[in-house]
Amino acid sequence: MKVPVAILAALAVLAYAGGSNAIIFCLLIALMLTGMPISIALGLTVLTFLFTMTQVPIESVALKLFTGIEKFEIMAIPFFILAGNFLTHGGVARRMINFATSIVGHWHGGLGLAGVMACALFAAVSGSSPATVVAIGSIILPAMIKQGFPNRFGAGVITTSGALGILIPPSIVMVMYSVATNTSVGALFMAGVIPGIMLACLLGFTTWWRARKNNYPRLAKATWAERWQAFRKSMWGLFLIIIVMGGIYSGIFTPTEAAAMSAVYAFIIAVFVYKDLRLSQIPKVLLDSASMSAMLLYIITNAVLFSFLMTHENIPQAMADWMMGMGLGPITFLLAVNVLLLLAGNVMEPSSIVLIMAPILFPVATQLGIHPVHLGILIVVNMEVGMCHPPVGLNLYVASGITRMGITELTIAVWPWLLTMIGFLIAVTYIPELSLWLPRMLGMIT
Repeated sequence: MKVPVAILAALAVLAYAGGSNAIIFCLLIALMLTGMPISIALGLTVLTFLFTMTQVPIESVALKLFTGIEKFEIMAIPFFILAGNFLTHGGVARRMINFATSIVGHWHGGLGLAGVMACALFAAVSGSSPATVVAIGSIILPAMIKQGFPNRFGAGVITTSGALGILIPPSIVMVMYSVATNTSVGALFMAGVIPGIMLACLLGFTTWWRARKNNYPRLAKATWAERWQAFRKSMWGLFLIIIVMGGIYSGIFTPTEAAAMSAVYAFIIAVFVYKDLRLSQIPKVLLDSASMSAMLLYIITNAVLFSFLMTHENIPQAMADWMMGMGLGPITFLLAVNVLLLLAGNVMEPSSIVLIMAPILFPVATQLGIHPVHLGILIVVNMEVGMCHPPVGLNLYVASGITRMGITELTIAVWPWLLTMIGFLIAVTYIPELSLWLPRMLGMIT
């Protein structure tokens, strides 16, 4: 694996601030170069540095491990994962696709547009991009190929639209940002609504424009009776959106409690309402969810240790002072953040990036007057872009398994939509009200 350019850039800055800071990042890079998982590399970096170069008592390290992950918000992650798995196996995705097809199927590239709409709807109940790609892509891609769409077109649509899973709330990545920076999860969820809808519309427009240009197939226009029937069958899944977002905003329950409610609700509709998930399949769903949750929680645990080390060595403050001393304003800083995160997306997956970079960038952004919620949405959109390009784009690998296309061919396929996402990233970066207007109007932020 080649050296992460983003981390090398950070290393140069930190080396300027002090030798010990550079050593920390040198250790991290050296371990990553061995091909070691990033979560383990983080933990070993911290332990090696603490045992050999500091006098920090080992008791404080153990204490930080427990106090760092006992936050109530972290409990939302396994619940959202479990809810997403119940929905993926429970027939919710298929009904959402049928509803989306009845609404937009008669437009140019009808099934492609239905895929974008279905991804947006499923994202609003799952919180995970890979889950969205699997749930929607495994159903709609074969249908698109059967109707005569090129394989590349369908793959490009689903790979990029699946990234909506971490922008449209609820979002697991937003929960991780909240854990790393102590920002309100509820405010982040509300801040993602307008950008999520906007990006879905832009991806849909790109799909429509390419389909119209190439004269791709259209479906017959559905009658209002057919649309009502499709909505009626999908409304149990769609109602989960109201439960989660309505419950959080109305104050009935917290985001973590909303996650637990969504898991219970998803189980009920998958097993007892739609009856697409048999009771005999429940143990496998629980085991898969536990495995994925354990992986993410292990990453969080090691990232908490790394954050503790950075705080102990005063790295975030040193970086903030250096940037302020260089005279970087908000515009230049936000541009640098985008470049840093996009480069990091070449070599790391979103969870690791958020948990490593957010504690470093957060103090600088605060000093420059950038709202924490705006920074959070900016980071999430960068993570979306990173999930759709090689070499470690998770959505690419998930879509590759569904389409049986190589990563190189898939990378070429996603470019039109990826350029749309980059254009949207620029808008979110420099128009903060896209992220802040709704939570501010609801009184969740000032």
